[in-house]
Amino acid sequence: MIDIAVVDYGMGNLRSVSKALEHVAPTKNIVVTSSHQDILDAERVVFPGQGAMPDCMRELESRGLRDAILKAAATKPFLGICIGLQLLFQHSEEGNADGLGILSGKVKRFAAEAMHDSEGNKLKVPHMGWNQVYQKQAHSMWKDIPDGERFYYVHSYYVQPDDASLIAGVTEYPATFTGAIAYKNIFAVQFHPEKSQHAGLQLLSNFVQWNGNS
Repeated sequence: MIDIAVVDYGMGNLRSVSKALEHVAPTKNIVVTSSHQDILDAERVVFPGQGAMPDCMRELESRGLRDAILKAAATKPFLGICIGLQLLFQHSEEGNADGLGILSGKVKRFAAEAMHDSEGNKLKVPHMGWNQVYQKQAHSMWKDIPDGERFYYVHSYYVQPDDASLIAGVTEYPATFTGAIAYKNIFAVQFHPEKSQHAGLQLLSNFVQWNGNS
């Protein structure tokens, strides 16, 4: 019995994700896997990732994992992290790449001309470091996490859902962008909970307990 499958498609450091899950759920069987069958058999699935969207899609396809991800995202508690959020959408400006198309919307790059704070200071891209996440809807995944809590980000692109009701959390840099989405049994975040200390561990703990409803 696999309690949680962490999808390994060759993109990103999965050790920190699996170790954080092991910390919050020491009695669960947590497997880092590139097996189609493991993903289908697992009770819950974590879909992380780092790197460029075109590379991630190519690796998913070459490893035969696309179908397993689509089925898992449709049937069981599913947590996307960073690129694992972006891949859920239809298309990315990064490399003009198509995503999985599970959710309707685009992945956009921070506009260079807009990257200034309120005092006119230039902001860097990628957006890297701690920033506040403001909760836009009540959800089980936010249990015991205060509104405006800080999480750790590393990204140059953000998702823009066609349906604003999907947005579960937002962050400002300098304009407001999507920090988290929620759709049925899917919850996905742009930030890295595994690098976000107490708040991140709480979110992962919530995922371990989450039944796939809001």
